[in-house]
Amino acid sequence: MSPASEAVAAFRTVHGVAPSGVWSAPGRVNLIGEHTDYNDGFVLPFALPHRLAVAASPREDGILSVATLGDDGQIQRSGDLKIADLAPGTVDGWAAYPAGVAWVLRDQDFTSGADLVVAGDVPSGAGLSSSAALECAVSLAFLGLAGLELDGTDDRVPTRPQVARWVQRSENDFVGAPTGLLDQTASLCCTESHVLFLDVRSGEQEQVPFGLAEAGLQVLIMDTRTKHSHAEGGYGERRRGTERAAELLGVKALRDVTVEGLAEALDRLPEDLVPLVRHVVTENQRVLETVELLRAGRLADIGPYLDASHVSMRDDYRISTAELDLAVDTARAAGALGSRMTGGGFGGSAIALVRDADLDGVKTAVEAAYEEAGYRRPRMFTAVPSRGAGRDEL
Repeated sequence: MSPASEAVAAFRTVHGVAPSGVWSAPGRVNLIGEHTDYNDGFVLPFALPHRLAVAASPREDGILSVATLGDDGQIQRSGDLKIADLAPGTVDGWAAYPAGVAWVLRDQDFTSGADLVVAGDVPSGAGLSSSAALECAVSLAFLGLAGLELDGTDDRVPTRPQVARWVQRSENDFVGAPTGLLDQTASLCCTESHVLFLDVRSGEQEQVPFGLAEAGLQVLIMDTRTKHSHAEGGYGERRRGTERAAELLGVKALRDVTVEGLAEALDRLPEDLVPLVRHVVTENQRVLETVELLRAGRLADIGPYLDASHVSMRDDYRISTAELDLAVDTARAAGALGSRMTGGGFGGSAIALVRDADLDGVKTAVEAAYEEAGYRRPRMFTAVPSRGAGRDEL
C-alpha cells in the first residue's frame, strides 16, 4: 500500500469519513554539497521514492488536529491545537512540525482549521529529511484545502521555491532547528531521473540528468540507524561558526570566498574557524565540478568527489561518526566508486555509488563490518531520483 493510501485509510479510521484530499512529499538524499546551503552555496540533491503523505479535511473552528500512523501500525494523535494561539515554544515533539507550518501559513492567510493524518515510509532520524517531507506535505495540504494547488494558474498560488522558504521558516523559527534551504527545496522541486543543482543564493535551479540505470550504476543508501537531530547543538554550532567567519572576512556569506582566495582567507581567521571555512569553500567547488561531469554524462567519474567530500566532513567539519566512517570505508574497499556521509551529520546515513555488478558485494561487506564492530545492522536500499511533492489521487 502506498503512503497516500495508508494515510487515507488511517484518516477513515480516525475520523470515520474519507478526507477531502491527500498530498505527499519525498525524502531526499544529497548527492554532494553538505552544509553549503546556509552559506549561500551550491547543493545537488535528489528526491527519494520514499514519501510522507498527509490526508486532510478542513475544519471551521480554527483547530488543528494531527494524527500519525506509526511503523507499528498504531495511530498517535496530538491534542487539539488552536491555530490562532500557535507560537514558537508552544508545541513539543513531532507535532511541532505540522504546527510550525500552520503558524507560518497563518500569516499568509492560508490556514483555518484542519484534520490531518500522516503516513509514510521515509525513515526518521536517518538524515533523509523526513521532517522536511512532513512539513512540505502539510504545507501542500493546507494550500490544497484553500483551493490552491502548486503549479496552478491562480495568481494566489505560491511558487515551489516560495513554499520552501515558508517551510524553512517554520523549522527555523517554530521548531528551533537551524536548517538551510536544501531539504525543503529538494522535497518540493526535484524531478524524476534528475539531480537538482541549486544555487541557494540566487535560487537558480537546473535539473541535471542522472541516468543511473543507463550507466549501470546504483546509489546505495546505508542508514546507520544512529539517529540525529538538527535541533541539537552540533549543527547550530557549525552554522554559527561559519556565520562568524563570514563576518570576520567581511563577506555576506562563505559563498563569496573562492578556492583561489582560500589560503589568504584562512590566514585571517582564528584557528577554530579555519577547518569550517575550508570545508564550505572546497565543498562548493566539488559540487560545481560534479555537475560538470554529470552534464557530460560521466556519472562513474564523480566517485572521487564523493570521497573527498566525506574526508572534508570527517576531518574539517567534524560531523561524521564511527558508524558512518565504517560504512563509507567498507563500501570503498568493497568496490564502491565513491562514498560519503549525507545529511546534517552526527548520525544518519551514508551513500555509495556502486556498479550494478558490485552492489551485493558492497552490501554484504558493510553488514559484516557492522556485525564485527558490534553495531546495529544497517538498513540498506538503493534509491533512484524521484518526483517532488504534489497532490495524490484518492
